[in-house]
Amino acid sequence: MTDKPANAHTFVKTSVMKTTMDKMMAFHTDPKALSNLTPPPIFMQLHRDDRTSISEGELEFTLWFGPIPFRWVARHEDGPTEHSFADRQISGPMAYWRHEHIFTEVDGGIELTDRVTIAHKSGLQGIFTRLMFDGIPLHILFFYRHLRTRLATR
Repeated sequence: MTDKPANAHTFVKTSVMKTTMDKMMAFHTDPKALSNLTPPPIFMQLHRDDRTSISEGELEFTLWFGPIPFRWVARHEDGPTEHSFADRQISGPMAYWRHEHIFTEVDGGIELTDRVTIAHKSGLQGIFTRLMFDGIPLHILFFYRHLRTRLATR
């Protein structure tokens, strides 16, 4: 699904990090970034990485929550600002997922804003995605991701 459904909602996490734009972009350009930003006990299995830049190409991967697999194809594309990019689910467990990574120079470093717009499928799959990709788990995921980014871009 490419159009945002009416029932989609948005989660935003913002942190200021004492780093440079070059370090922030280098970290997010690294092919290992997604793996480094995936918190335990989730395991990320990469199947295909066709990205030609931070904002162009596709990734195909499986996120394993113990024995439960969630397979995704995500397209990387331009974000809303000059120093940003987005990944949008092309196929996967969500009805809609678009994650914008926005980097802004501010006093003291770089402000990292993660803006995720999501909508869930109906039925059993929607119950699982609400439990694993929304609410408290989403807050924990992005707390972890911002911590890992802060440590990696010092």
